[in-house]
Amino acid sequence: MSAISPQADFGDDQGRIKPLEGVRNFRDFGGYEGAGGRKVRRGILYRSGQFGDVSKADINLLETLNITVQADLRRPDERERHGHRWPVDGVNVLSSDKGRETDAPHVNFLNRVSVNADDARDWMSDYYRAAPYKEQHVDIFRDWFAALSPLESGQSAVVNCAAGKDRTGILCALTHHVLGVDRATIFEDYLLTNKAANVETRLPEMARMFNQHIGKDYPDAVYHPFVGVSAVFLEAAYDSIERQSGSLDVYLANTLGIGAVERDAMRARLLA
Repeated sequence: MSAISPQADFGDDQGRIKPLEGVRNFRDFGGYEGAGGRKVRRGILYRSGQFGDVSKADINLLETLNITVQADLRRPDERERHGHRWPVDGVNVLSSDKGRETDAPHVNFLNRVSVNADDARDWMSDYYRAAPYKEQHVDIFRDWFAALSPLESGQSAVVNCAAGKDRTGILCALTHHVLGVDRATIFEDYLLTNKAANVETRLPEMARMFNQHIGKDYPDAVYHPFVGVSAVFLEAAYDSIERQSGSLDVYLANTLGIGAVERDAMRARLLA
């Protein structure tokens, strides 16, 4: 596949980013051209960070979106730790009790004797290679796709994890692929996280907080993979899928149960 520069700047979000007070990286990932030149419908597919710090104003906005399906990709320990303040009455919440950790895997990595920015990028690339095949992710990915076609007019769905960038980024990329969005555009939307999450501004403060928490003095660059995204990470997930399954379409069919019939049903519902 052709690589996209990790520094590529896709700054025009065309109104997709929805700034919320207590939720990071909330945005509409529709509006792109899909199969047959049809556009992915806007106002149906959303992606986000976790809702543990949602404000009253955020809740008021979320209620206007008529979200009826939520794929929460957080591990059970993350859900317990950060909670979920957005009322989910009437929402079909897709989650998994598999994959519990005592400590966050990236914190365990950062607690090593010493790491540098290259180590951090390599760690995150390895995470992306493994993520599409983790049992808990496969379960939720499969349920997410099964829930999209039955959406009724006016209903919408959201996928989130803790930061809304890695696990969420992979599932949104797969969703775009099913809908016929080209690969360059898929990466464009993925990299929009760096703008939506205000990574350039937030990174120094996040690095300071991380260092204080784990008792280290790492430079800001070590923390970028855990605050923002780079194209090389999603490329690692694609390469892993293509190596282990043969192609994205074979992975979707054999691992997630998304064959031609399921794909066409989703395109009929989600493409305008």
